[in-house]
Amino acid sequence: MTITKQDTDAARALQGLEDGRSSVRLRAALALGTAPAPRFVDKLVERCAIEPEFLVRDMLTWALTRHPVAMTLPALIGEVRSERAQARSQALHTLSKIGDRRAWPAITRTLLSDADDEVARSAWRAAVVLVPEGEEAALAVVLATQLGRGERETQLSLSRALVALGDVIAPALLAATTAPDLRVRAHALATQRLLREPDAGFEFAIEEAKRVVALGGSGQGGR
Repeated sequence: MTITKQDTDAARALQGLEDGRSSVRLRAALALGTAPAPRFVDKLVERCAIEPEFLVRDMLTWALTRHPVAMTLPALIGEVRSERAQARSQALHTLSKIGDRRAWPAITRTLLSDADDEVARSAWRAAVVLVPEGEEAALAVVLATQLGRGERETQLSLSRALVALGDVIAPALLAATTAPDLRVRAHALATQRLLREPDAGFEFAIEEAKRVVALGGSGQGGR
């Protein structure tokens, strides 16, 4: 059996994914995406679950998007059920980049409310990309259950996901503006503001919403 230069390069790239230097791992992921082959998929998915460097993870995702969807989709859908949070998060991120709606059934309510903020944020972004036409309002209701969650970055991610769904989110936000939890109310009001005025900025919107809530309002009167 003749070993070609392509075989040698592929073996070197696969080995490079395990290198201790992030620059080597980055070049390896680039090489595997530049010359995709079905045998690379499992290794790329496995590395996504443990890769510590953001830039390398992003290149791994890019490499996976270069492979046939028929190969990547089953592997990634299996990964969203992993016990490892990073595996779930990166698989969801990659599914959002691939954008194939056949992955939609894998975006479960459990993932959308995952205890790990990074997983939940990845799930929100993936859901907005993959949601079938006509199911946006139902998704908005599920996403609205996460209002008030986490720190500013997490709240901004949720607001962006909701706003990306468009006006169908209005009823779910309206209901949340009267929630007993003041954080939920403030977050709902801030998201309403962003829906009406996308250029307002989240920091401004959330601070204004907090003032409204502190004064005992829901932001609905006279609007």
